[in-house]
Amino acid sequence: MENTETLREWFERVDSEKTSSITALQLKSAFAVGNLEFSLSVVQQMIRMYDFDRNGTMSFEEFVALNKFLMKVQNAFSALERGRGYLSPEDVYEALVKIGFSLDSPAFYTVCESFDQNKKGRFRLDDFISLCIFVQSTRNIFNSFDTAKQGRVSLDFNQFVYCTANCRI
Repeated sequence: MENTETLREWFERVDSEKTSSITALQLKSAFAVGNLEFSLSVVQQMIRMYDFDRNGTMSFEEFVALNKFLMKVQNAFSALERGRGYLSPEDVYEALVKIGFSLDSPAFYTVCESFDQNKKGRFRLDDFISLCIFVQSTRNIFNSFDTAKQGRVSLDFNQFVYCTANCRI
């Protein structure tokens, strides 16, 4: 969905209450219509990632930003799934690099283990999107603490609690 007019139509259908914003439940239901099954916590994380005004819902402009990210993720998935409908862990690593995420082996395999829903080493599109939402969210939080842009941060306990509370999926 790249066309702004198409996105606007989709957004207005999801915004059934005509509030000019959509809730996590509305977004979750809309994804389900498209055969993408996400837990409510993943959809809430999507909204938090792009909720620029921090009101807990998604405006059209915020939705456009989310859609841009999701299209990037979906394109990376499509380029590597080879008609199988899933990615292997090796494909996931390559797709993450294409998107701009570079994880070392321990971090990568820990994330894969967490998001491999069936524990078979096969990541469907919704699994891969959930994994990318988590990695992008953690990157956003990390970057807010890495003010010197050195790739390292020091956190006190309160900051650590804040980070973990905002990255839960």
